[in-house]
Amino acid sequence: MAKRLTQFERRRQRLRTQIRRKSGGRPRLSVHRSSKNIYVQVIDDAAGRTLAAASTLDASLRDKGGADTDAAKAVGKLIAERAKSAGIEQVVFDRGGFIYHGRVKALADAAREGGLDF
Repeated sequence: MAKRLTQFERRRQRLRTQIRRKSGGRPRLSVHRSSKNIYVQVIDDAAGRTLAAASTLDASLRDKGGADTDAAKAVGKLIAERAKSAGIEQVVFDRGGFIYHGRVKALADAAREGGLDF
């Protein structure tokens, strides 16, 4: 029997399919948002490994809290500098089924300001 997917899971699958088709070999900037923290990774899908990662659980960001847009901006700046130090300039933004609004948008804008191109 087929499993019924939630609207979030359907949105995530649809987005990942589009990203695979249009990525052009660029790494994927994947975002996960929970109620208390926000996590982001730069993933090379061809090699299947994480190139850079940041979250509100990092030691430098732990005192700022994790559930607001200010913390998301700090994580966006941190992932941009870590990606640039790993030699990554261009990525494909994978919002992971989350609506592009609030903390996800704040993280993306901060990553763009930090020098990532997407």
